[in-house]
Amino acid sequence: MTTTSVLPASTHVGAVHLNVRDLNGTAAFYATLLGLNAATQTDTDVILAAQGTPLLHLHAAPDLPRAPVSRPGLYHTAFLLPTRADLGRWLAHAARLGHRIGSGDHLVSEAFYLSDPEGNGIEVYADRPRDTWTWRDGQVQMDTKAVDAAAVLASAGIDPATLDGAHPFTAPQDTTVGHVHLKVGSAAQAARWYADTLGLDVVADLGSAAFLSWGGYHHHVGLNEWHSAGQPAPSTPAAGLAGVTFHTPDLGALRPHLAGRADMQDAGDHLTLRDPWGNRVTVAQR
Repeated sequence: MTTTSVLPASTHVGAVHLNVRDLNGTAAFYATLLGLNAATQTDTDVILAAQGTPLLHLHAAPDLPRAPVSRPGLYHTAFLLPTRADLGRWLAHAARLGHRIGSGDHLVSEAFYLSDPEGNGIEVYADRPRDTWTWRDGQVQMDTKAVDAAAVLASAGIDPATLDGAHPFTAPQDTTVGHVHLKVGSAAQAARWYADTLGLDVVADLGSAAFLSWGGYHHHVGLNEWHSAGQPAPSTPAAGLAGVTFHTPDLGALRPHLAGRADMQDAGDHLTLRDPWGNRVTVAQR
């Protein structure tokens, strides 16, 4: 599925917003795990940044229930590190913190997985060079194989057997949210909505999951129905995903494309609407 471009190819993920029951505890968890700093901190909100770039906006929601696994919403926030050596440094740091970590070699990237204390999924990954990615008929070839964790550690000069050479981790310059992966009631319906509404290209269609991007990236948005097939938009609030922001240099084509939509709010420098499962989507001009 290829769409008429309504956003520039350089459009990408900005900050992810989470409603959290324990604001201070969750903020401390992400700061320690990813080496982020609190760019803004109040009694109700914390914005966590990597070298000045906001990645997570946490909103205090102590009275909200924890979301069940079957609820549409966040599958994981994926933090993209600039190099494989950065990923190795992070992996050693996370191992020393005692986290249980899953992994996946996706051919286009090497990734590690865990969850925060409130059950929100986390991916930390590094891309392989783009010239090593394989494309066939507009689809990027991805898989899930075992990551050679020892080689990832060795790329950072860390002994895989002893973790000698590991140090506390600070998110390096150019750390970003590379993609966001959502749970939806129908991957096919969600893919159509994101393609038709935001001009993303479907670059991998697995039936029960779809991956979409701008500008030939392997994916900025992942969608799956593995735990949430058939689920409608939630009717009551819960902790978890509060919204996703995408950054773009130009809203000029998107604004008329969305004109007349009852669910679209235009604040001048950003447009906000909701996907079919109630997830708030903001496209901001930066």
